[in-house]
Amino acid sequence: MRIENLTTLIYITRGSDCLFIRKTRKDDMNLDKYLGIGGHFEDNETPEECVLRELKEESSIDRASLEGFRYRGLITFISSEYPTEYMHVFTAELPEDFELPVTANDEGELCWVPLSDINDLPVWEGDKIMFDHLFGDKKDSGFFTMKFRYEGDKLSSHEETSW
Repeated sequence: MRIENLTTLIYITRGSDCLFIRKTRKDDMNLDKYLGIGGHFEDNETPEECVLRELKEESSIDRASLEGFRYRGLITFISSEYPTEYMHVFTAELPEDFELPVTANDEGELCWVPLSDINDLPVWEGDKIMFDHLFGDKKDSGFFTMKFRYEGDKLSSHEETSW
């Protein structure tokens, strides 16, 4: 059974690139946005089990291929248009010579994006704040929690804490 308000995301780097999925499913609230790989929890899953299952389903990448797999943060996503979501965020690395087994799935198209370009992608505004904790000036700040409040697609407020 899919649990609607609990989700996971993993941002995987390979050298100076980061793996994203451009969402193409027409009924997806993230249509045409770039996200990390992830999805909704199934009944009785831990956050780690969920993100690794989603990663395998969407990219054919398995846990054994990942280096530095870490649970990085928890985001509370509050929207005027969608139910509140609690996103568990992970990061990992892949070797520089790693080739993606697949490049598309039912959710969208997988692509490597230079880390220097990620803030130019069509993403949720709060993702850029999160990117600073994952890849930018705050990347060594430890575990983080963030609360993003949206009015439509516009970020109206946010809070963040590092532990």
